[in-house]
Amino acid sequence: MLFRNTLHCGLLAAAFVALPSFAHAASVETVVVTAAPPDPVGNDAFSSVTLDSADLRGSSQLDNSLSQVPGLSLFRRNSSLSANPTVQGVSLRSIAPSGAGRALVILDGVPQNDPFGGWVIWSSLPPEDVARAEIVRGAGAGPYGAGALTGVIALGEEAGKGFAGDASWGERQSGHAAAAGGISLGQIDLFASAAIDSSAGWIPVSPEQRGTADDPVTLNARSASLRAQTGILDGTLLSVRVGIYDEARHSGIGQTASEASGLSTSLTLAHPQAHGRLGWRLQAWLRSSDLFNSSASVSADRSVATPANNQYATPALGWGANAAVRGSFDWLDWELGADARFARGNSREQFSWSQSLQEFTQGRISGGKTSVAGIYTEGASRFDNWLLTLGVRADRWSSNDGHLIQKVFATGATTTMLYPSKSGIVPTARAGVRYGFSESFYLRSAAYAGFRAPTLNELYRPFRVGNVTTAANPDLAPEKYYGAEIGAGGGWGDFSWDGDIFFNQLHAAIANVTLNNNPNTLQRQNAGNINAPGIEASAKYRAGDSLSLRAAFALTDAHVKGLRPAQTPRWTVTAGFDAMPLDRVVLSVDLRYESKRFSDDQNTLPLGSAATVDARLSYNVTDKVSIYLAADNLFNADVATSSSAGSPAPVITNDAPRMLRAGVSLAR
Repeated sequence: MLFRNTLHCGLLAAAFVALPSFAHAASVETVVVTAAPPDPVGNDAFSSVTLDSADLRGSSQLDNSLSQVPGLSLFRRNSSLSANPTVQGVSLRSIAPSGAGRALVILDGVPQNDPFGGWVIWSSLPPEDVARAEIVRGAGAGPYGAGALTGVIALGEEAGKGFAGDASWGERQSGHAAAAGGISLGQIDLFASAAIDSSAGWIPVSPEQRGTADDPVTLNARSASLRAQTGILDGTLLSVRVGIYDEARHSGIGQTASEASGLSTSLTLAHPQAHGRLGWRLQAWLRSSDLFNSSASVSADRSVATPANNQYATPALGWGANAAVRGSFDWLDWELGADARFARGNSREQFSWSQSLQEFTQGRISGGKTSVAGIYTEGASRFDNWLLTLGVRADRWSSNDGHLIQKVFATGATTTMLYPSKSGIVPTARAGVRYGFSESFYLRSAAYAGFRAPTLNELYRPFRVGNVTTAANPDLAPEKYYGAEIGAGGGWGDFSWDGDIFFNQLHAAIANVTLNNNPNTLQRQNAGNINAPGIEASAKYRAGDSLSLRAAFALTDAHVKGLRPAQTPRWTVTAGFDAMPLDRVVLSVDLRYESKRFSDDQNTLPLGSAATVDARLSYNVTDKVSIYLAADNLFNADVATSSSAGSPAPVITNDAPRMLRAGVSLAR
């Protein structure tokens, strides 16, 4: 209740900050300076995609907007509109999606991955609050550090004066309302955002397979943030940000549900680099989270759901700091830095349901502590048409205080398992070269190594979802990632393109592995090496203000021990266009196609290919106000997200059917 009251106050604060600025936004021109970290010194040598605010606001879910980048996905095909929080980890290049995520998500330098499980609560990041997203593919050694295994998604928050908002309502009581804006009060710049999302949902099980135990997945989510910044001491910028979120979901089986909530705060001091003067940045952050999550097993005819697990609390705390100093010589731009991240948390749950007593008979507490800290240096040299860059770093990781305490309620008998501490030092590096033949053509090549330490959830928490039980593994070793790529790109006039050929290897990949050929019994293990050669390419064309076209694809041939990793498609293709067929009328269409993937590590549960089309027809009432009609999954395609062993056939669950909505949007 306290959290919800705080959240409501945050929503009011956001509205107070944002709304007054609307009347003055058109008449005030400002130069915006923020505490966001500058781009790494040699980023142009690596494969990256940048999305601006217009790219990100086509959907009310940020992860759905980001999915226009081929190979970027959550663990399963469903978006955060319906995905359980524990499977919202994001990965790049379709090498092997994971519930914990194999990509690092940062907002102005602050990690957004959950301290207990590594997943990202996407409803806490409304698109209206994000000005840009830079997706850097390949291990993010150097300034990004641990966790940026398959890459990094670097989000930049909106800044400055002005107001943006969006409100829509549609089928299945799907609603979205969000606002973000800023004002200046003397020497202090304030920026706030707030968002509410809701959906009455749909039944995810296929109509021919569902039973009375199946009901809709639903969503009710709220978030708010407030940032204050001011200049101090000779151009140094001080920035303080606080964000809160809460989301509640019904899981689609019986009375199962989940609720995730949390608070994040950060403090940043930044001094910009200038000619003959060093630039530097100091940042400290804290992130607390909690999760309630229940699951049930289902009878063969799907008529009865029996409680299987009640994860009634998962308090977790993450905190950390980073520092960097940047400078230049005549021949070299360089950066030297350090960062540290710490996490601790526990899962508190009840399990072993008694049908006769109609209650759980056992309980457990599982959790521990993890840390990772590193130092790095990176430099880039530019001469003639060349860019050469090299970054090296070393990180020390540790897991300690691991425990699993189980109790039988009837007798009070308690079993305690304490796990030994583990630690290690991992060196990583990345290097790149780029040569520009002309303004219209360049070649580049890069090589990199990165790592990700296992999360508290992977190390210590056993769990059951439906009829499937997964054991934890305190002996998990960090995942390591090695890769090399060669790419080219350029453009002529309004046409631009970019492409890569890459080979990546994910060493000691953490996966849920089937035990004894029993599809209902799994354990987290370092499953082996995933080899993943591939090709990715993108192209854009703009014909004035009346038409823009875009297309991209990724082909990743990932294999581990002769099998495809679970939930890994081979092909991903995206395409779309924005057209203005009439004055003030804009039609936007986006297509996404994925080839077949498998729901399990044994490749016995196939999920067919899927193609969806999203469309949006807007009418610009003024330069800043538009009304629109949007259709997600316009042609009502079946998008299979998971498959579980069942009789007489595997049970298939699907992502959202066609969703029509109408809304109004206010631009900054």
